[in-house]
Amino acid sequence: MINEELEEQACLHVLGALEPEENQAFERALGADVELLNLVRDLSLTVDHLTRSVPEVAPPASLKARIFSAIEDRPTAPARSPEMPVGLAFASSADPAGWKALPVPGASIKLLSHQPERGYAILLGRLGPGARYPAHTNAGPEDFLILTGDLHVSGKRLGAGDFHHADAGSFHDENFSVEGCTLIAVLTTADPLVAYAMA
Repeated sequence: MINEELEEQACLHVLGALEPEENQAFERALGADVELLNLVRDLSLTVDHLTRSVPEVAPPASLKARIFSAIEDRPTAPARSPEMPVGLAFASSADPAGWKALPVPGASIKLLSHQPERGYAILLGRLGPGARYPAHTNAGPEDFLILTGDLHVSGKRLGAGDFHHADAGSFHDENFSVEGCTLIAVLTTADPLVAYAMA
């Protein structure tokens, strides 16, 4: 026996008005119920007869012009290039844009990602050959991954692929690079370097 809910779903199914999940559940029920299958068949025939019985009416000649006019008047979102899908960002190592010179000779930074809701930012850092970064107390935790060259931190030489972590409040002696280096830095959004990169 078909209840009222199944009957309503059968009507909506025939009209293509069920949500995808509801439609999948209904089709499973349809495969196991001959009575329901017959109802859907009858409803489909009725809809088919109704659509054939309605006389064709030619739309007014001005309708097409009104539709196109309405489309042209609507503001359009800027077209996105295929290289920049929604929610994704890319940075090229060859792109000189975004680098900011620090008030330290030979040192510059570039903001790659700013995630204030998560409390961190990712910067690209660069020290030229012989550049020296002054001693400082770390405002927040810092994580560095050396990409190229060398960085000397607290008496240790770090090279490409080496990692360094510093806790908030820890002290760094003067850092320096002999041959120059590029590094990735993960810092808290409150770090002065992040504010400087965003200014």
